[in-house]
Amino acid sequence: MSDGRPILVLMCGLPGAGKTTLARRLERELPAVRLCPDEQLAAEGADLFDEEARADVEGRQWDRAQELLAAGTGVILENGFWGRSERDEKRLRARELGARVELRYLAVPLAELERRIAARNREPGAPVLTTAMLGEWQRLFEAPTRAELDLYDEPTP
Repeated sequence: MSDGRPILVLMCGLPGAGKTTLARRLERELPAVRLCPDEQLAAEGADLFDEEARADVEGRQWDRAQELLAAGTGVILENGFWGRSERDEKRLRARELGARVELRYLAVPLAELERRIAARNREPGAPVLTTAMLGEWQRLFEAPTRAELDLYDEPTP
């Protein structure tokens, strides 16, 4: 927000990539409001894998993010943003609201994701993810290209 405009940060990556860890740090440093669908789903007692519940939470969080940006407050969205069309939609709308937009893409090799997920699976209360799930999600994930990354503002140091 150094130029006076609010900032929208889109956290992009697969489970285990480090999105929440980085988002929590950015929340303090920018500062910005962090919105995490997984945390909201858990708080509401919903199944993290319920696609309808997830879509509802992500929609409500996006509505809130737009309100915050319009009021001049920075926002970090932790949705994962697996598809280009979703990233484009958020970037274009945030720009209409006068915001800077950063895409923080965390590219982590599959073997490292599997290691991190295995460690997370051992934490009490953590949702159990399998390597099969991770492999399927990797096939669905549309990684940003260099050309797409160039459409975003440079990450705040």
